[in-house]
This record gives sequence, C-alpha cells and structure tokens, in this order.
Amino acid sequence: MTASIREEETTPFAGQRPGTSGLRKRTAEFMQPRYVENFVQSVFDVVREDAGGSFADQTLVVGGDGRYFNREAIQTILRLAAANGYARVLVGRDGILSTPAASALIRRRGALGGLILSASHNPGGADGDFGIKYNVANGGPAPEKVTERIYQRSGALERFLTLDAPPIELGREQQCRVGEALVDVIDPLADYDELMREIFDFAALRDLARGSRLLFDAMHAVTGPYAHRIFEDELGFAPGSVVNGVPLEDFGGGHPDPNLVHAAALVPHMSGADAPDLGAASDGDGDRNMIYGRHCFVSPGDSLAIIAEHAAAAIPGYRRGLAGVARSMPTSCAIDRVARELGIPCYETPTGWKFFGNLMDAGRLTICGEESFGTGSDHVREKDGLWAVLCWLSILATTGKSVADVVRDHWRRFGRSYYCRQDYEDLPAAPAAAMIEALRARLPELMGQAFAGSTVRVADDFRYEDPIDGSVSEKQGIRLLLADGSRVVFRLSGTGTAGATLRLYFERFEARRIDLDRDGVLATLVTATRDLLDLRGRFGVDQPTVTT
Repeated sequence: MTASIREEETTPFAGQRPGTSGLRKRTAEFMQPRYVENFVQSVFDVVREDAGGSFADQTLVVGGDGRYFNREAIQTILRLAAANGYARVLVGRDGILSTPAASALIRRRGALGGLILSASHNPGGADGDFGIKYNVANGGPAPEKVTERIYQRSGALERFLTLDAPPIELGREQQCRVGEALVDVIDPLADYDELMREIFDFAALRDLARGSRLLFDAMHAVTGPYAHRIFEDELGFAPGSVVNGVPLEDFGGGHPDPNLVHAAALVPHMSGADAPDLGAASDGDGDRNMIYGRHCFVSPGDSLAIIAEHAAAAIPGYRRGLAGVARSMPTSCAIDRVARELGIPCYETPTGWKFFGNLMDAGRLTICGEESFGTGSDHVREKDGLWAVLCWLSILATTGKSVADVVRDHWRRFGRSYYCRQDYEDLPAAPAAAMIEALRARLPELMGQAFAGSTVRVADDFRYEDPIDGSVSEKQGIRLLLADGSRVVFRLSGTGTAGATLRLYFERFEARRIDLDRDGVLATLVTATRDLLDLRGRFGVDQPTVTT
C-alpha cells in the first residue's frame, strides 16, 4: 500500500542559518518537534528550484557520524525525501557515512547531493551537539549563495511535506521503499575503499606494514570501521593498530577533535622507546587528522606542505603532478614555498572547504588544506582524514625514513614556519563580536605602527574574489602582516554552538634556524596580540582554552 503524502503546516524556527559546515546546534534543539523537518524542507525547496522544479530520477545520499539522534533524524529525512519526490535514497548501513565517504558516494553514484548528519569535531551525546550539512552534486559543501537561500527559506517556511511510513531497518544492507522512493541501505565502506585503492599503491603499503607499526585512534567516531578495514584487514597492520574503533553516540564521552589536547591519549604511546612508526587520529565525521611520528608531532601546515612535496613521487594517484595547491588564509605558509619550488599556483582562500571546490572543478587545484587539521585533494570535495594517513604511509614507504627525518629534511630544504593557533572558547558572543569590530575600526591606524619587535606592513580584513566565478567574500579574518615576515590572524569561529570562539593564529618564518623552541619564537607575537585585544580587561582571561 502506497503511503499518502501529507502537507504539514509549520512555523519558522529562528537561527537556522548554516555556517561554514552546515547547521550546528545543541542536540536538544534539533530534537524539538518539526526542527529537522523545517530545515530539511528548506534545503529541498532551494535544491528543487535549482533542479528544474522536480526530483524525478534524482538520487539523495544520507548518512552521518553515528552521534546521538543520528538514526532518528535519518528516518525523518527519508520520509521527507520520499514525500518531496526523490526517486532514490542511498543511506549508509547503521546510518553511518564519514564525510569524505559521503562526498565520494555523491560523485561516484551521480547523486544530486547529500545530507550529512554531523557536528564534525564537536562533542556528541544528548547534551552535546548535532548538525546537518547539505553537499551539492560535486560532493562538496553547498556554497554560500545556496546556504543563504536555505536560511532565507527557513525564515519564511509555512509547510513541509512528509508521509506516514514505518521506520526502515538500517542495520542491514537492503533495498526497500519509503512511499514511492527506492531506499538502498548500502555498505558505507565499499565506495570509499575502492577510491583509496585507485589512488594508493596498496601492495607497497602492505610491504611497509610487514616491517612497521601504526597506531590509529578513531576516537570512537566514524572512521573506526573504515580504519579497521583498510589498515588492518587490507594493508595488514597488526590487530589492535586501530584503537577506539567502535563508533559511539557520545564518542565514549570524549571530544572527537584530533589535536594535542583532545587526542592527548595518543601522545604517550608515541614517546616511548618502543613507539609505533606512525601515530594518527581522526575526528567525529572523519574529515580531520592528526599526524604524530615517534617523538615528533607534525603540525597541520607542515603535514600539508610535506604531502604536496612528496605526492608525485610517493602516490600513484598524483604521478602526473599537481595542478595547484591551496590553503585557507590562516593556515601556515609552508605550502607556499613548496608551490614555488614545484612551479605551480598556490591559492589562498577563506576558511571553509567549499572555497576549494570551484578551483578543483576547474582543474586548477589538486591538494589543499586548513590549519584546523584538515587536508585533502580533488579525489573528493571534502577534507579526508584517512586519506592523509595513507599519504603519510606512502611517504614512509617511498623514502624509507622516519616521520621525524621526513619533517627535518623538509625544514632543511624549505625553512620552517613556527606556527600555532590559540582558541579562546565560550566567550560571550556580543562582547566578542564588539571586540572584533573595534579591532576592525583600528586597522588604518595600525599601519606602520611598531608591533612585537617589528612594524605592521599590512593591516586588513581578508577579502577573497573567487577566480572561477567572481564571487566575493568579505571580512574573512583580520590580518596583521609584519615587516619581518611574521603575521597574526584574528577570527571568530563559525563551527561552535554556544558562545563565541576567538581563534588567534601566529606565524614566524626561519630559513635556517629550524631547532628553536616554538613557544619562545612566538612569545613576542602572542604577548603583543593579547595586549592589543585587552583579553584580560574584556573577559578576565589571558590564557587560551586550547593551543595547537
């Protein structure tokens, strides 16, 4: 019996504006009656307009990182998708799809787009965070012009379409119908695994695994099943190489952010005499990564630059060379120096992976990254944590060197960017915004002024004009560029769900002195920046919540 489509009256919820990576709120907010329905219907209304007014013959991809409320939200989305006329929905078994795997699935299966249920590296659970992000047909996050239309639609929504249908079984692969829509519950690992085999030399990595040890911390998040299959089952790293590999709704009570604070449990294992050759961690939805060698933490900026340096020699998927590289504006400039050596373009974009998509689609960009532990390439339109680990394994297999030796060789060749990011979390939102506005107003007077033992050469608010479509993004981060080559960047983050997070980025380049203490090198920049913002006077703090 075919389920009948119902048009349900509704009223808008305030604040359903997608940020840099979709709509993120507290889980309890998403669990309100009609909240998911309103946002998803707003997405469908906008996407339908761009699809010519109909979803006939169109496919939607749906999956998430397994956090609390993931399964319930998927059942709601399936009913809305069927009622709105999608012909087919691909959903990961158990509701699981990592963000890069979802991007790969959209691209490989010719889907119109997909809904990814995740708040990425934010904590999960009933008292944690939840999120929904729409990715378009190229597999990447919806561009700003689309997310703004979704937001405008959400503020005027008067109805959503759904139907009465029982929940489907997500725990096994099957085909079934929800209304007229064909729903495929698929192996969430298969397409992604096949893509990795096309890029990397698995035979060479199996040889590496026979004489090397890997420790990968999945942080009880979505990459656990992918890592077990690829690293242990297929490459042959020893059982137990993947830890915390079972996805849990609350990530085991942890914070699934792969940095030196939240993935600190990995660090002691990499510091002993019998440490593994490579340590790594990934985040809630699988798009971020942390790389750690024996006694050697690799910063995200250095990791990006080293992957670009070695890609053509170490990874079959890039043997033809790189069309170009890119980094978000706050990210270390280490990759810029690699690009100059390789004779390829290096693009500087705002924060947010969607800004890389146009460059990739135009064939101008191959490898890119952000300082927030995200690296990736044009194989998908998202950053990709497991891909980055496979890149590093390939570099070790090709060079025969340790992680530490690879890093030091890079510094000797290109110099070293001493770099760190400091986060001040949960600041009162309005005063934090007022502080940034006050700094923005002072930019003209800061030009030419003494700062941190140097002189301010440029004081601006980063503006980006997309070289492909000409779109302009204003106010993407305040920059102080100093005469000695150092820089400080100021941003309020768009990925949190409570209060405001101030992110400060510090960078100083040394061409030959590569063995200095990072914190000592950056100390004058850090002190001058805190004084400039008057953090103690404004917020009663002068130490960051997290330093990476």
